[in-house]
Formats: sequence, structure tokens, C-alpha cells
Amino acid sequence: MTTQLVVLGVLVLLTAVLGAVWRSRQGRVRATPAGPGPGVDWAARGVTLGERATFVQLSAEVCAPCRATARVLRGLAEREDGVVHHELDVEDHLDLVRELGVLKTPTVLVLDGAGVQTARSSGGMSPAQARHALDTALPVAAGSA
Repeated sequence: MTTQLVVLGVLVLLTAVLGAVWRSRQGRVRATPAGPGPGVDWAARGVTLGERATFVQLSAEVCAPCRATARVLRGLAEREDGVVHHELDVEDHLDLVRELGVLKTPTVLVLDGAGVQTARSSGGMSPAQARHALDTALPVAAGSA
């Protein structure tokens, strides 16, 4: 009986640690390496680029974190000049999902004014994470804001 309790305790602890690691990775913004990435024709997908930055959010219809992330990004784009937010349904853009290696929704790509990806995030985003993503796309503006 004691061995079973120890095993149960270890399993509960392991589950808690894995849950904490998973949660810490949600919405984390990762800068993408400089250089040419996949040549995506954003205009052909109905995405008009912002003068300063563009958030391209790949979402699924049944994804609750996608809706919350869209509200956060839309709000930030409304407050920032030259920043736009576009949400694309993964079911309508399966080729793009494969090309970009999207594994979960929401996935947010941050593009600079020229349409080059500067950062990427997977999972729901908080307002602070969205601000950090925008600052990654606009490093000069981040210091003066």
C-alpha cells in the first residue's frame, strides 16, 4: 500500500510539473531568424499588410483561445498606427498551415511592414505577450514607446 501511495504521489507531482511547463509555453513569442522565409503571397490570401506591422493569426472555428487572442490582437492593432490584424481559418488555408509548420491554434505570425516574419507565437496570447510580439517586429519603436 505504501508503494502505491508513493507511485501515486510521484505521478501527481510529474503531472503538475508537466502542466506548469505547458502553461508557461502558451503564447510565448519567439523571434524568427533573419533571412528569407517561406515566400507567402499575403495579398493572394486577402491579407493587406500594415505599414509598420501585421499580425496574421491562424485559428480554428472551435478554438476558445483563438477568440480571446483575436480580441487582444484586434485591440492592440486598433490602438497602434500602421498595425493590422488578420485572422485566417486553418481549414481554409491547409496549404499555408503545412508550409509554415503550424501544429496548434492559435498560431500568430508577426510580420514587419515588408511582410517578412519577425516573430511567431503558439497558444493563447495575453496583452503583454501581444505587446512583446509587436515590439519584436518594431525594435526601434519599442525603445521610444
